Amino acid sequence: MSDSKQSVGFPYNQGQTNDGWSNEDEATATCACGKVQMVIPLKAPGLQGTFVCHCTDCRKVSASMFATNFTSLDSHTRFVRGEDNLTVFSQSSTTTTGETMANSFCKTCGTLMFRAGTIAPGTRFMRGGIIDDHSLHDTMLKPKVEIFSEHRAAWVSPVEGAEQGKGMGPFVKDKKGDEKKEEGQGKL
Repeated sequence: MSDSKQSVGFPYNQGQTNDGWSNEDEATATCACGKVQMVIPLKAPGLQGTFVCHCTDCRKVSASMFATNFTSLDSHTRFVRGEDNLTVFSQSSTTTTGETMANSFCKTCGTLMFRAGTIAPGTRFMRGGIIDDHSLHDTMLKPKVEIFSEHRAAWVSPVEGAEQGKGMGPFVKDKKGDEKKEEGQGKL
């Protein structure tokens, strides 16, 4: 792509992970070993939202105290390589809604590329750390919402300017499946 720029330098972007790029509309997301690479949208309608989650499920699956995420529509996300190198682990017993979440990992290095679930069909919950252009974390992919903020570790500060949501916030659905906003909750 002629209007693409090479990923901002970062010590880990080397070997098979050094071919990332971004432009004003899209960016690459690559696993640690480089075998899986995707192109993700940076604007609506493909980019649905950016958020930090402090729930137990995200803590466990990311092996961290929180997960930095963005949501993108399947229809606006594509693989450059490695779709066949993903393995999936699914379960419903850990999510607060009982909905099934499928976790797609690189078979080679174990990087969690995204989650998908019955809670939001046609949407991928992408992990922020897989984005090759790290400068996007301070701009287009900066989290706008924190969910399960009541479970944030005491030593973790809120994201400046991000809406603080209790529980699932914008993901809460009523019995008909329609989005139901809790007071003070915005859209992801």
